[in-house]
Amino acid sequence: MLDIKSLERPADAKVFQPEGATVPFYEYKVGEGRVIEFDTSECGPPEPMVNAMIALKYVDPNTAVVMINHKKPMGLLGKIEENYNIEDIKTDDGKVKLLFTYKEGESEKADLNDAACAG
Repeated sequence: MLDIKSLERPADAKVFQPEGATVPFYEYKVGEGRVIEFDTSECGPPEPMVNAMIALKYVDPNTAVVMINHKKPMGLLGKIEENYNIEDIKTDDGKVKLLFTYKEGESEKADLNDAACAG
């Protein structure tokens, strides 16, 4: 089980750019699993939603997603909260860090093609 409070991206995290993403994505191992992380804290709508929908496609029983944003993305959470286990914390610099993990029988049902954002 990942602990969002102690989860930090290592310096050797692999950087990649999925198609359609507007920010860099990072991949790193934590124990036996992997984490995909991205930071949209400097972005305005619709970029956080667009990048989150891309990142959530990676979530599976062995892969979690970390999103760093300037505030809690309520539009995103309203669309996908039933499909993932979601934890969030406020960071020391006032941002929000969210951890999305696989929810058996539900993550597969998420509609990750609708990246429209109401702000």
